[in-house]
Parts: sequence; structure tokens; C-alpha cells
Amino acid sequence: MKTDINEFIRNLENKTPGEQEFHQAVEEVIESVWEFYKKNPKYERAKILERMVEPERVIMFRVPWVDDMGEVHINRGYRVEFNSALGPYKGGLRFHRSVTLSILKFLGFEQTFKNSLTTLPMGGGKGGSDFSPRGKSDGEIMRFCQSFMTELYRHIGANTDVPAGDIGVGGREIGYLFGQYKRLKNEFTGVLTGKGLAWGGSLIRPEATGFGSVYFAQHMLHQLGKKIEGHTFSVSGFGNVAWGAITKINELGGKVVTISGPDGYIFDPKGIKDDKVDYLLELRATNNDIVQPYADEFGAEFIEGHRPWEVKVDIAMPCATENEVGLDDAKELVKNKCFLLAEASNMGCTADAVDYLSKNMNYAPGKAVNAGGVAVSGLEMSQNSMRINWPKEEVDSRLKHIMRDIHHTCAEYGKHGNKIDYVKGANLGGFVKVAEAMLAQGIV
Repeated sequence: MKTDINEFIRNLENKTPGEQEFHQAVEEVIESVWEFYKKNPKYERAKILERMVEPERVIMFRVPWVDDMGEVHINRGYRVEFNSALGPYKGGLRFHRSVTLSILKFLGFEQTFKNSLTTLPMGGGKGGSDFSPRGKSDGEIMRFCQSFMTELYRHIGANTDVPAGDIGVGGREIGYLFGQYKRLKNEFTGVLTGKGLAWGGSLIRPEATGFGSVYFAQHMLHQLGKKIEGHTFSVSGFGNVAWGAITKINELGGKVVTISGPDGYIFDPKGIKDDKVDYLLELRATNNDIVQPYADEFGAEFIEGHRPWEVKVDIAMPCATENEVGLDDAKELVKNKCFLLAEASNMGCTADAVDYLSKNMNYAPGKAVNAGGVAVSGLEMSQNSMRINWPKEEVDSRLKHIMRDIHHTCAEYGKHGNKIDYVKGANLGGFVKVAEAMLAQGIV
């Protein structure tokens, strides 16, 4: 079996050289579903996997814009429309200097399975640009967003492709993008999610990824006969995902002792709670990527140049970016008796870290854990279609049910004796629904 998988990956690498992040994402899925794939010849005859790893459409375009000093800049824009078997393409836009086609393909590929797990009618896609809003004025960000949307609008629509926010794309950027779309199309439609509440947005959308991740971790703990209450958590990042996760952990009786940025991490043994959680939003709004000011504000310890995974905790929740937990980090977590890791970031652990964690603790991948964000985006689409706004309690209740169902799917497809293989469960559970839809729709 391993020989067949290696050949599949080798062929993919030959077709897509240099796309390491994409190859990593594909290999993880292939290893989980290969045996099932081979046992069901209908999938192999239709070349379902070969079609799944090929995006339906990749759009790449030039984004020229002018800064406040009148200087012209050129960035590159992308939209990877990966798979529409289950519904319109759905996935975020990322504005960050690290954005490449490989990263967006990995994210779009993951998004296909993640959206499938939510049970909502959404396909998978991802997009963005190597533009970074950090250090830019509101005027510069507006001009960039307008230029970006002037090309993107041709390829998206409420029934075609519905982008959302991601790293570097928050409420401000969504507002500028939506305004330009409305201007160009002369219509007010739910073509973007993450909108402001006054113009089509959904309550708890900013918190949704973090909330959903904690609900999923809660179900993992329930399988172990445990609760969140009384346990310590290590969280990375300090943006919306970390903020949402910390808020919900506190609400359920847990204690978060770390946040992090590229400059290092904060260790606050008293717990990040109350006004400290509110401060995270202020810190994010400063347009800096650093967390050190938190230490000055609250007298906590700042550890420069390190990741938070060396702190002794019960549960770890990566909330920042891909591959933020390496093999050495994984070993340190296990050594410190951390017994559960739930990825709130996309592909937050390297492949070797995943392999180690899966053998030594309870581990669940981002495509299942963090699906709450896109789930509430899907709920925003529903509200837009009906021209209504649900109250916070209604959205939160639906999110809880979706995360419960995702955990149930992972348990159903990943049951291995008395344990759950969450990687296999998430990949196989997401795969089956997409594969069946692709079969029903013919060779397209």
C-alpha cells in the first residue's frame, strides 16, 4: 500500500514541483483514505482522488495599487477554486507576505474536506495575495482591496464562489472588498462572509473558529471522561481564533496560560481572562505582530524567540498558522504530560509532529477542529439568503450542533478499538461525501 501511495505522491510532485505545503496536505489525506479507496473500485474507476487533487480552476492576477506617497506597487492575487461538488466554492482570502500558490492550494484542498464535514452545502476554495496590511494606512488598504476586487469580482458570486476573511483580512478589509463588489456589480448580495452586522454579517462570526475549536475539544475530552473545567491550556497566536478560543475556554472553566506572536510567547500563570482577553483585541488593532506589550501591561513573563509548547499544560491548541508545531515541540508537549492537542490553525503541525502526536496523545487535525469558522460563514450565507439575522444564541446553538456532528463523523470513520483516529476519521468522513457527489455528477 505504501508503494502505491508513494507513487501517487511522486506523480503529484512531478506535476506540481516546489509546492511543499500542498504535497504535505495531500499526503496526509491520501494515507488516510487509500485503503478505503482501493476497496471501493467505483472511486478508482472514476479517478476520484486524481481529480480531487487537481483544482477545478486557478485564477492568478496582477494587483496594482498606489500608496499614500503616490508610489505604484504591484502584488499578485489568487483564487483557487478547488472543488464545487457539494456547493459554491467557500473559503477565505489571506493577505500576507507568505502567500504563495502552494499555500493556497493546500488551504483550498483542506477546505474541501472541512466544508464537507460541516454538512453544509459548500465546496472548497481559497484565495489571497502576498500583500500585507501591516503598517499600511486605511487609505492604502482600501485602494489595494478595490484593485484586488476589480479582478476577483468576475469570478465570484453568491451561487458560484463566496470568499471570507483569513489572516490579514478582517472586518475592515471585507468592508472595502464588499463595497467594491457592490459598486462593480450594482447589487447587494451575500457574496462575502465576515461582513459587518449592520450590512449582512452574522453574530459570533469573529469568534466562531475559536468557539468551534473549543466545542470540538470538549467532545474529545468527553470521550476520555473529562471536562474542560480545571484544565490548563496553551494557546498560540493572539488574533480572532485565539481570542475566541480563550473566551470559550474561560467560560467553560479552563485556564489559558499562553499566547504568542513571531517575537515569542507570553506565559501568564494567573490565566488570560477578563480584561486581559479584551486587551488581545486592542493588541491586534495596533497593526503589530508582537505580543511583548502584553507582558508590560499585565506583568506577565515574555519569552523571546520561543514557542509556547515548552510550557507544562494539559491541553494545547495551536491557533496561529501552518506547521507551527514541529517534532521537537511535539516531544516537549508529551514529555510535559500534555494529553490532548486540538489544531485550531490549518495544518498547525508538521507531518512528523502529527505522526508522533497521534501515537502518544489525543490529537485532532484542523480540518475537523477549526471547521466552526466556515460553518458560521455558511450560516451567514443562509441568513443572507433569507434576509434575516439570527440572534447570538441561535447561531451559537447551531454551531454547537455542527461541531457535535463533525466529532460524530470523525468517531464513526476513525474508530480504532477503544480510541479514535481523528486524522483518519476527518479525512475519510470528508472524502466520502465529496466522492459520492463527484460520482453522481459524472466526469466533470
